[in-house]
Amino acid sequence: MARVGKLERFAEMREFPHVIEPDGKSLLIQDEPIKGHWRETFFKNPNPIVLELGCGKGEYTVDLARRYPDRNFIGMDIKGNRMWKGATEALKSHLTNVGFLRARIEFIERLFGPGEVEEIWITFPDPQPKKPKKRLSSSVFLNRYRQLLIPGGTVHLKTDNRELFDYTLEVLAMNGIEPLRATADLYASGWEDEILSIRTFYESIFLKAGEKITYLQFALPGNLVLKEPNRSKE
Repeated sequence: MARVGKLERFAEMREFPHVIEPDGKSLLIQDEPIKGHWRETFFKNPNPIVLELGCGKGEYTVDLARRYPDRNFIGMDIKGNRMWKGATEALKSHLTNVGFLRARIEFIERLFGPGEVEEIWITFPDPQPKKPKKRLSSSVFLNRYRQLLIPGGTVHLKTDNRELFDYTLEVLAMNGIEPLRATADLYASGWEDEILSIRTFYESIFLKAGEKITYLQFALPGNLVLKEPNRSKE
């Protein structure tokens, strides 16, 4: 079977009915029309929406959609070459409760309306060691997420990067948020349930290398503007 090149993948993605690729320039000045209408327009059902940010190859998005047909799942990433794999798998598997969104996460408020998302998964994001405010678990992004989450909506963070894990705990503590669950070693915690046992491509590599996987689950209060910790070293 011939290997599909990057340009061919991009061309295929543009034809996929379950992939949305908004124009980045238009998002600078206006909302995407689907904002606030994902259920009725895209999924055509009233089920809750779960969003995976930085979905990469889409393993979590697709596997969750398989396991929970009564929920809708959206994988969001800007790297379409990786996303193509998950999008193709979802299409071949005839999954009607999964979609993919190729856009920068910085535009998330242009793409989802208030209370439109029930849960957010952040799986092995770039830890941004020199730019903490660009981390997907920084107060900058958490304040964006709370705009679109239902009241008390939850965020899950799975990462092999201990610095990112500790930093996120610091952000939560700074804002008086108690984690619902937190472990610095997921596979020694006894929490490897049906959802947490899903492994991404990168997670498998980290585990083979002997890296520990950390996990955090927390709820975001809708009326609290989160602040960033004062980290003078960064």
